[in-house]
Amino acid sequence: MPNTKVIPELLDRHEDELLRGWLDDLQKTVLARDATLATTALAFLVQLREVTHGGDYSNVLAPAFEGLRSWLDEMSRARARQGFTARETATFVFSFKRPLFAKLSELLASDAQALMREIWSATELLDALGLYTTDSAAKAREDVIARQQEEMLELSTPVVKLWDGVLALPIIGTLDSARTQVVMETLLTRIADTGSAIAIIDITGVPTVDTLTAQHLLKTVTAARLMGAEAIISGVRPQIAQTIVHLGVDLGDVITKATLADAFSLALRKMGITFSKTARNRELVGGTGSQPAALARRRRVGQD
Repeated sequence: MPNTKVIPELLDRHEDELLRGWLDDLQKTVLARDATLATTALAFLVQLREVTHGGDYSNVLAPAFEGLRSWLDEMSRARARQGFTARETATFVFSFKRPLFAKLSELLASDAQALMREIWSATELLDALGLYTTDSAAKAREDVIARQQEEMLELSTPVVKLWDGVLALPIIGTLDSARTQVVMETLLTRIADTGSAIAIIDITGVPTVDTLTAQHLLKTVTAARLMGAEAIISGVRPQIAQTIVHLGVDLGDVITKATLADAFSLALRKMGITFSKTARNRELVGGTGSQPAALARRRRVGQD
């Protein structure tokens, strides 16, 4: 049934008064920390006035409401980025009832039936818009959380260049299917960018290793090999080694090391890089005699 023209006319003639009363109420809510609150409230009234002038505003899903729905979607996304919950965002719409009902009561005080009819129409309209905002805000918040989770996955899987041709991928936390995909993509991209020949996958920060985790590791090793890089798994603690044996997981010819340092040392040897201590270092650590003796020799030289 078409709505009357009372509400759109009220929005036309008393917009400033309605806006002031609405903002007074909003300042008492958590939404008060939104710096754009006044601008957003005014934009909502403009959108609301436009759709109610269409005559029938009983169905907020009608094509006539497309502009207002899009505006509410954008507002919900902005509030989600600011950390507002779906309930807090929907409160923005629901809180307009009080100033609107107060003005209707003032204008239609002598006509109880008309007042009841307009309040009911306004209630249906704002409830429908508020519920739509709740759904939109919930979806926007889910999108923000999903994006943050993706960013955290990327940050939790850094690929570090230890040496020219040697990469290290320290993994911290549980390794599930979704994270394995991120790990694999990140590692393969870095291998391709740097042309590295060896990739060390360090699982020191992985609390437990089960059959599924082992399979994920093997997939990552296989993918690295297809890119032309040899993979070494480091951080295999005694508990993890026992678990792998009990589970009967076959790591095949994958090289494993107890620590990242051992894996890095092996990687350098595979690349033909060796290190030796200098005479000074051997002297300081007792490699060619005790440290006191070395210090005594330097004192004698200084005295001479």
